[in-house]
Amino acid sequence: MKKSTHSKEYPAILDKLVEMRRAAGMTQRQLAEKLQREHSFVWRIEKGERRLDMLEFFWVCNALGYDAAEVYAELCTCFKNT
Repeated sequence: MKKSTHSKEYPAILDKLVEMRRAAGMTQRQLAEKLQREHSFVWRIEKGERRLDMLEFFWVCNALGYDAAEVYAELCTCFKNT
C-alpha cells in the first residue's frame, strides 16, 4: 500500500476542502481560528504537506458547516470511478 498523500485521489480531497472553505466564505486564518489551531495547520493541509486524519476531517467539516458523513459519501462516490 502506498502513502495516501501520494495517491491520485488525495488531491480531490484537498480540492474539496478548499472548495468547502471558500463556499463557507472563510479564509484559512478564519478556519484555523474556529478550529483553535494555528494558521499553518490549515495551510499545510490544503497544500498537501500535512495529512488530515478522520477526526480532524470531521472537525474541519463541522467548522465549515458541512456534514462530514455526507462529504465523505460524496468523495467515496467520486473515487469509485477512479
